[in-house]
Amino acid sequence: MTEKTLFESEQLMGRDAVADYLRTLADSLESGSDVTLRAGEQSVTMHPPSEVEFEVKAEREGPTDGDGELSIEVELEWPENASQGGGLSIE
Repeated sequence: MTEKTLFESEQLMGRDAVADYLRTLADSLESGSDVTLRAGEQSVTMHPPSEVEFEVKAEREGPTDGDGELSIEVELEWPENASQGGGLSIE
């Protein structure tokens, strides 16, 4: 299976700004609205179905005997031609 990146953005942001961004994403998911990701000249609009695969992962990357990099990754995934149905619950 091939993978094509439709949108990617990486930037340094304050925790409050990240929380606001995630809150906006959560509001779009809850209301069933389209989700538009935008950074500079690039953007993509997607319409997640009402049921998605939700993954949260915490990772540490780096040497075992020194400082590394910690991350929290959040991923929503669904088949491209998914039908509407079910419900998304995040606790």
